[in-house]
Amino acid sequence: MAAFRFISQCLNTKTESISGLHYTVFRRLLNYSTVEYAEQNDPRPSFFNKDIQNILRTLTRVDLQRVFRTRKLGQGKVHDPEYRFMTNEELQMAMREAELKADNLLQIPPVVPVRTPISKILSQDPELQGLESSKMIFTDITFGVKDSDRLIVVREPDGTLREAEWEVRNRINQIYFPQEGRAIKTPQMFQGTEFEDVLKRQEYEFILDRACIQFEPNDPEYQRVTSITYQHINDNNGFEKLRSTRHFGALAFFLVWHKNIDNLLLELIETCYADEANTLIELYSKIHKVNFEKTSELSMIEDYIKKFSNKKGALELALQAYKELLDEKRKVEQGVKTAHGLS
Repeated sequence: MAAFRFISQCLNTKTESISGLHYTVFRRLLNYSTVEYAEQNDPRPSFFNKDIQNILRTLTRVDLQRVFRTRKLGQGKVHDPEYRFMTNEELQMAMREAELKADNLLQIPPVVPVRTPISKILSQDPELQGLESSKMIFTDITFGVKDSDRLIVVREPDGTLREAEWEVRNRINQIYFPQEGRAIKTPQMFQGTEFEDVLKRQEYEFILDRACIQFEPNDPEYQRVTSITYQHINDNNGFEKLRSTRHFGALAFFLVWHKNIDNLLLELIETCYADEANTLIELYSKIHKVNFEKTSELSMIEDYIKKFSNKKGALELALQAYKELLDEKRKVEQGVKTAHGLS
């Protein structure tokens, strides 16, 4: 599998951030390369591991208010909120129900290898050559059969009978068994300048939600759209746009899998989420089978920066600023205790 990398000579402009510790990179969409999960480096054993799923959930930073926020999805009138008087027991039950619903809404889209092309020939019948001038498609339309298992074959004008390729299978399945929201042809928003425009507007959740509806997780188009979106988020420090959504775990896994976590780690340190920064390093450790020192609260982060970081200077400055902030906080707390006669 090709290493995850960015093409530095394609950078157009750089804009310094307020903190001065990182910059936002603007470049044309065409300079992003598609990054696929290859079969020979299968991510499924790691992704579906229970411990890794728990880590991804932690990094998602679940906020129920954001999970259940009103979204403009073009599905009609937005209803006014409903208010109820509840006992403590009823409130606790309602909160548990909300958490269960949030678990369902935050289910991370599966990370799987890209599918291999279909090229199986069932028979060669040259005596049928010229019988028809166009291809003929035969489809099993039995109800209850999975779309991925449905028998769909193509008879070529030269008499060749073969299994239908993925693009034909998707189109035929959508014709006979349409899925709500899925178009027969790839929407223009995923192509060319339209895709570039929606990325520039940072409509990341909208892009990824739409991709989950339109494509299967092993579709090369799905992996093209998601990988470019993740790269754009990483370049433009747009992590907050996906927090408390089902896509943040997939983004974190993508960056860790391809060893490109420096920007996310920097953002966590700058925003004083050192616990999540440690969780991110733990995820890196589990996926890539490496060990980090655990002698102090920040030792894992320091060890990662020393061994694997490509932005040592920025991360070291951010970590030093965080340490100074902790020292100031301890001094203030100690001063408060002293003023109140506490030990």
